[in-house]
Amino acid sequence: MNLAGAPVLVVGLGESGLAAVEALRDLGARVTVTESRPEVDVGHAAEEARSIGARVVAGGHDLEDLDGFGLAVTSPGVPPGSPILERLVSRGVEVWSELELGVRLAEAPYVAITGTNGKTSTTEIVAEAMRNDGLDAVACGNIGYPLSRAAREGHDALAVEASSFQLEYTTSLRPRASALLNLAPDHIDWHGSFDAYAAAKGRIYSAQPEDAFHVGNADDRTAADISGRARCNRLWFSLLREDTDARFLDGSLVVRWRGEELDLGAPPLGGGTHRANAAAAALISIAFGVSPEGVAKAIRSAELGPHRGVLVTEVDGVRFVDDSKATNPHATLAAVASHAPVVLIAGGLAKGVDLSPLRAAAPQMRGLVAIGEAAPILMRIFEDVVPTREASSMDEAVREGFELADEGTSVLLAPACASMDMFSDYGERGERFADAAHRLEQERGKRDG
Repeated sequence: MNLAGAPVLVVGLGESGLAAVEALRDLGARVTVTESRPEVDVGHAAEEARSIGARVVAGGHDLEDLDGFGLAVTSPGVPPGSPILERLVSRGVEVWSELELGVRLAEAPYVAITGTNGKTSTTEIVAEAMRNDGLDAVACGNIGYPLSRAAREGHDALAVEASSFQLEYTTSLRPRASALLNLAPDHIDWHGSFDAYAAAKGRIYSAQPEDAFHVGNADDRTAADISGRARCNRLWFSLLREDTDARFLDGSLVVRWRGEELDLGAPPLGGGTHRANAAAAALISIAFGVSPEGVAKAIRSAELGPHRGVLVTEVDGVRFVDDSKATNPHATLAAVASHAPVVLIAGGLAKGVDLSPLRAAAPQMRGLVAIGEAAPILMRIFEDVVPTREASSMDEAVREGFELADEGTSVLLAPACASMDMFSDYGERGERFADAAHRLEQERGKRDG
């Protein structure tokens, strides 16, 4: 890329926006940042951007001050229908995601992974498998480590997590191996429709050459339909079938690769979601060129990430499980199945997603505690099938959940919604849940003592 002296607009100054500013300034571009939030809410990012030579305009986008830009790099939080992006497109300005910028900068070979759920866990397993083969590899992208930063650090290989937001404005993604893990309604408010969301996910393989590989989920009909359109080599994983390239036989993960049957052993993590992530990671890694030994070691050492089905504590025979990362119905249904029977704590920002499919979990539930903006919707969905309560805080939700639970039941935080109506992010939500559970544990201990 030759952007020396070129005026480039960066839309949004979050983590990916700041990384884009850094990369563009290194390329010699003249960078202007436009940020809708007031400067007091941007934190140190504005100061950092200015310190490396960018012009920063915070407190709202000036739609009349867009002259002279031929390129804009947009942050994931800015939807396609926003006035700023619509105005840029109408003026013929080329719009990239930060991921697109990173892809154009990347010299190391890479893989790319998307899906409604399981992206982070799968990406981390693949990066670990690469490192087991002696490669300097890093997990990056939507995982919280921007690709445009990682691409400039001289790594041997990159494992890239790609969100639908990033893929919306990405056209140059050419991974050695890609994967669509699963597909269920999510982020409808951002994309405008499920079809648009699914189309964005399909961009994961749209620019791959024919000799590359795409990994699909044979058990997910919707995702399989999208994956089946890939024009490169297709590999399939399944938890239910034995005629796919990766499947489980007597609990052991077996991969079929170039005429061989590779037995990679049994993943230590329970639950169908974790097994599916392991199967997908194995195919991606082997297609990239990692040795079976390196893949098997990565799968054996895989651990649950924070807020992904983690047991927080147990009080009087009731387990408290933090799956705050379950931010859509698809993830919540999987979490309930893994920890049943449960009292479910759910709710928050529904993101335009229909929550009614959650009703299918009722036979595995002993009760519901609803929180956040979606609480009234959830109460209506479950009021005639399981005991329901509404809570105005996480402390209250944990206590209500404990009252509904019997010994041997899990109080499960798996909200099926985003967190920003009550918390800064899903991490804070999970931490509040854990804190409340530990307080309850201490109180019960004092009472018993």
